[in-house]
Amino acid sequence: MSYAWNWSVLLSPAPTGGGSYLGWVGSGLQLTLELSLAAALIALLAGIPVGVLRTLPNRGAKIFAGAWVELFRNVPLLVQLFFWYFVLPELLPAAPGNAIKQLPPLVQQFSAAAICLGLFTSARVAEQLRAGIHALPAGQRAAGLALGLTLPQTYRHILLPAAGRIVLPPLTSELLNLVKNSCVCSTIGLLELAAQGRQLVDYTAQPYEAFIVITATFMLINALLMALMHRLEGRVATPGTLAGGSR
Repeated sequence: MSYAWNWSVLLSPAPTGGGSYLGWVGSGLQLTLELSLAAALIALLAGIPVGVLRTLPNRGAKIFAGAWVELFRNVPLLVQLFFWYFVLPELLPAAPGNAIKQLPPLVQQFSAAAICLGLFTSARVAEQLRAGIHALPAGQRAAGLALGLTLPQTYRHILLPAAGRIVLPPLTSELLNLVKNSCVCSTIGLLELAAQGRQLVDYTAQPYEAFIVITATFMLINALLMALMHRLEGRVATPGTLAGGSR
């Protein structure tokens, strides 16, 4: 197969104005990073409480948290995305539903995508935290209560710091998956990194160059995230513990 490589096309002016085709990649990269950060915050803010509820000696809390995990973990991501973007505004009362529909398209798309990715990932974060808490010696909870700490104080000062160190490696994998799952959001019109790559192909007819650049950009994002999380893991590790190894 004969293919005419042309890397210089990436520096050619884009027909929409405002810079080159490479600027499209930069725009997609910025949107992907912003979306991933917003979704990660939602995932942690929702996933940590749900993970704690999964380990409480309270049947109602366990049922609620279990239902949360099963719902967001078992429904396909694309179905959830369509629900938040297309279905939710129709289910709400007329006033809030119409208010959502009147928002700028980018705001609607970004909000639905961030909520969807965040809640989808929160179920996985919750399970990681539950496993981390259950991996701790049972005596740690009993020791905290014996010292006079309340159950919330025992979780805050003893169980969560120790479990957090254990779950950092699997949590890194979940954050990497979150960045990669952002590609699904192009189905509702969000021009994140992968969508910009497809747009490059449509305008330049140079698919290899476009997707090599997009692939390399995703690899760079994930390599930097892995390095950051590995550094964090090293800083918080406690020597002699399950999470600290031999350090």
